[in-house]
Amino acid sequence: MTVHIGAKPGEIAETVLLPGDPYRAKWAAETFLTDATCVNETRGMLGFTGAWNGNRVTIQGSGMGMPSLSIYVNELIRDYGARTLIRIGSCGGMQPEVKLRDVILAMTASTVSSPSATIFREVNFAPSANWQLLAAAERAARAKAVPIHVGGIYSSDTFYDERPDLTEQMTRHGILGVEMEAAELYTLALRHGVRALAVLTVSDHLQTHEALPSDQREKSFGDMVEIALTAAFS
Repeated sequence: MTVHIGAKPGEIAETVLLPGDPYRAKWAAETFLTDATCVNETRGMLGFTGAWNGNRVTIQGSGMGMPSLSIYVNELIRDYGARTLIRIGSCGGMQPEVKLRDVILAMTASTVSSPSATIFREVNFAPSANWQLLAAAERAARAKAVPIHVGGIYSSDTFYDERPDLTEQMTRHGILGVEMEAAELYTLALRHGVRALAVLTVSDHLQTHEALPSDQREKSFGDMVEIALTAAFS
């Protein structure tokens, strides 16, 4: 048990999926895992451990933004022995070829700042995904005929952004989508020598201003979860 995770020793699997929303964690556990048991309710940030195709998996909510994710990932790695951490979440598309419901596999994650930024001082550290996970996720997506894009994303500190100039530069430099957590996840994984990946469903688009209705999101998010699980155990 830690300050933010109430699970007992041994209740967290080495493979952890990280949706931001605790209720998405509940949905994913009930939909994809067998014998799923709630192992964390501290601060309402739900976590569940069960099995997928005979493999032990935990699905733990991480909250919104890099500071929140940093807390959970640090404790999962340090105190519970997590070795593979995959963010499953939504993102905003930034390129014209990126469509609603497409899946983005984040090779790299740029950011203006993160909880880890101060330790690098003058260095612009470039956090990246684990190659084994990334390649396995691409294979899984193609096997399912899910439209995917592999490349760089942008992890923002702000949801209600007031920097159109920054969005313009991210788009100009080929950034596929924007979300709020992956850069810190990748940095922490590299620091601790574990595997990490972000598998993201495009739920809205910054250029076209389209957005998925809430009642259509679960089906699209299901593809993302299956890709993440397949990649974790490939």
